[in-house]
Amino acid sequence: MARAKKKKSGTSTRTGGPLARLAELVSRLWRYVLLALAGLAAFAFALVLLFAVVNPPTTFTMVSEGWRLDRPVRQDWVPMERIAPVMARSAVAAEDANYCLHWGFDVAAIRAAIAEGGTRGGSTISQQVVKNVFLWQGRSWPRKVLEAAITPMVELVWSKRRILEVYLNVAEMGEGVFGVGAAARASFGVAPEALTARQAALLAAVLPSPRTRAAAQPSPGLRKRAAAIMDGAAVIRSDGRAACFED
Repeated sequence: MARAKKKKSGTSTRTGGPLARLAELVSRLWRYVLLALAGLAAFAFALVLLFAVVNPPTTFTMVSEGWRLDRPVRQDWVPMERIAPVMARSAVAAEDANYCLHWGFDVAAIRAAIAEGGTRGGSTISQQVVKNVFLWQGRSWPRKVLEAAITPMVELVWSKRRILEVYLNVAEMGEGVFGVGAAARASFGVAPEALTARQAALLAAVLPSPRTRAAAQPSPGLRKRAAAIMDGAAVIRSDGRAACFED
């Protein structure tokens, strides 16, 4: 009787051994995955803290565009104080009219983008800053997930004025031309603080497709869009939707 029990116990041990080792391996791998994700989150948050006070030296998009064009890209970083206020309003009117009313995600814009089958963008300026500064271009799910994770960090740490300042300095506003400082000089031969309402609207109109549109030589369609942006910039100034980034 005792021998039978011993044999049964031995069989159980042999059956449970591999399963137990597999469970332990899965548990260990899961711990490594969690540690890696925690490390990635910590690194991302450290960069968010750093770039709250230090201007990003370059971006992956700038580097890749330089490789594509086989020449250095143009960028002149300028602080918000040296950017014409109408340029800031024009960018918001063109890309994210409710910029001051949300905390990184515009749910209404996302729903509209989904309803239109993805033919229009639903990204806010905050999301675009995260994509341009911390990530890469494209519509892949990994990038979207990282963007969704980092955007709240940026909104938590940076002011709305800082987010817009970075956006206006890293957004591509012409082929190989990044930021309003370089774009104002390349397109109109003026400093960014001297931009007129029309010039600012033309630069903002280029933002969705900087490689195929030119503010200095606007097509009829671009001029029409710029006119709408001028009206939008005036509206968000009058109704208070520019208050979060203006002095």
